[in-house]
Amino acid sequence: MRLTWQTDSIALAAFVLLSVCFVLSTGQVPSTDPQRPWYENLPAVAMDYKVHIDAGKEDCYHQYVQAGATFYVSFSVVRGGDGMAGFAVRNPAGEVVKPYQWQATADYTDQVSPGGYYSVCIDNQFSRFAGKLVNIYITVVKYDAWDKYAKEIEQLQLNMQNFTATIGTVERNINDMLAYQSHSRHRESRDFALLLDNNSYIQTFSISQILVILITCSVQVFFVRKLFEVKSGSKNRI
Repeated sequence: MRLTWQTDSIALAAFVLLSVCFVLSTGQVPSTDPQRPWYENLPAVAMDYKVHIDAGKEDCYHQYVQAGATFYVSFSVVRGGDGMAGFAVRNPAGEVVKPYQWQATADYTDQVSPGGYYSVCIDNQFSRFAGKLVNIYITVVKYDAWDKYAKEIEQLQLNMQNFTATIGTVERNINDMLAYQSHSRHRESRDFALLLDNNSYIQTFSISQILVILITCSVQVFFVRKLFEVKSGSKNRI
């Protein structure tokens, strides 16, 4: 399985802003516990993956979400086979919150997570010969973290309600924008893959037609020359 990770400039700017706010309001840096990734304590995390699912296989991916956070995941088949795959999501309790469906694109949102590991499964078992290239976009956002930071600032007798509300609005808008960009990238990837497939088909068909024409012309010339061929051993009558 081939797995690639992409980070766009807007997501990077958002994470830097959220990290600075986290440090300034709490006086702590994100945890570097080796048992968990460092980014799980950030107010927001966004990840974009492209994965290859072999024919007849199913792959599942797990994402830790803190209690009270908003979990969002979307998937889209970029290329391969009929352009569709199975998609299902299980919550930390093991319940199927997004039932399995065979489709080209889908998404799921849990506004208030109970906390734990979500399981995202991509199924390609119905496709026996064609592998699929699938794009997966995941975000984990803790909106309630801003309220906690506001309470801590109020204890210091600082009125930061307007600032906190503004930052929260900006963060929500950034998260919506990243989700929209992810869908746009999905469509762009599918269109580009279709363009490459059409170009390959037209090129192959054109070369085949040229070869057929050349072979046909060669055969016709050969038989026409045979019709006018004169045998050198024939004797003329006197």
